[in-house]
Amino acid sequence: MTATHNKVLIVGAGIAGCSAAIALADKGMQVTLVEKEAEWRFQSSGIFIYSNGLEALRSVGVLPQILDAGFGIADGRNVYLDHHGAPIVDVFYPRSHGGAVPILGIKRAEMHRILAGRLDALGVDIRLATTVVDIHSLTGDVAFSGGTSERFDLVIGADGIRSQVREAVSGPVAPRYTGFGVWRSVHERPRTLDAKIMMMGIGKRLGIMPISDDRLYIFGTVSEPADRWYPREQWPGLMRERFAEFGGPARQFLDQLSADSEVLYTAVEEVQAPLPWHAGRVLLIGDAAHASTPFMGQGGAMAVEDAVVLAEMLGADGINAHTLKAFGERRFPMCRFVQDASRKVGEAGAVEDAVSCARRNAAMQHTAQQQVDAFYWELDALRAVPA
Repeated sequence: MTATHNKVLIVGAGIAGCSAAIALADKGMQVTLVEKEAEWRFQSSGIFIYSNGLEALRSVGVLPQILDAGFGIADGRNVYLDHHGAPIVDVFYPRSHGGAVPILGIKRAEMHRILAGRLDALGVDIRLATTVVDIHSLTGDVAFSGGTSERFDLVIGADGIRSQVREAVSGPVAPRYTGFGVWRSVHERPRTLDAKIMMMGIGKRLGIMPISDDRLYIFGTVSEPADRWYPREQWPGLMRERFAEFGGPARQFLDQLSADSEVLYTAVEEVQAPLPWHAGRVLLIGDAAHASTPFMGQGGAMAVEDAVVLAEMLGADGINAHTLKAFGERRFPMCRFVQDASRKVGEAGAVEDAVSCARRNAAMQHTAQQQVDAFYWELDALRAVPA
């Protein structure tokens, strides 16, 4: 069966699902994208994308629009400060081989708006307010919430960290709570703030990232009890309270937090689905297979890279068990490496005694750039390994 006759169902319209729908439609496949939400609604705040993720977005065909809507840091500078605002070290992230800026911040809603526009231009069949009721993994028969059913050559589970599709592939693999919560808020950007800033506190980290010409977001991680949820109306006050000891450039934004602020709280969880990532005609990508902690800023990049690699492999070799197996084996080492590296960075930022934090900050002056360089060198090395 040629690619132009392949029918592909993608479950979930997040970054992974939208990117996969675009990449596969570009290969001539008949793509249906279903999303449980009744309208295009996405959690706001921001996201930062490093050069490898931007190159993947170039392959998806949306990089120019992403660059226009976001805020690129041309020299890749990440300023590390302690929680009072005293300098620790400046680190510089690399440009990609394709020349994309080293770091770009963008509002999540803007990123999804751009992806949705590309889907519309490609004529992808998008079905909102639709869920999958049942999947027959061997035949590709899918029953939908509206009472209809359809057969597909491939069903892709891109339905996130609490994926329902994952059950059909990996069985009961539940997300693992990491012990961290992440707090985010959006603010007006002072014109002088044009770099990524990370403030290293005692048991806490707080970052500042421009996401457009006039907006930035701050994001803080802190230990939170398991299964703890907070009413939305309490989020601004709780975020201000959690990071009350932070001064320096973060102080003005924390002081701004009020009932009218755009604040988001989420628990930080991981998913480590074992190989294989497919069963019959069903395949997992993105957070459904390998949700990561946010400390390396690679979750979105890994999702888009999944989409690009999958489209390349299916376009070359077609939809078959060998290709689906090879996809998982190709992506697993890189995604696991990112998960492990991100977890270590999170643990380093969670040191809770002042003496150890001072020692960590002093060591960063000598090791932080080397660690960044080694991380991206390893990403390149893993990307070069053939399937």
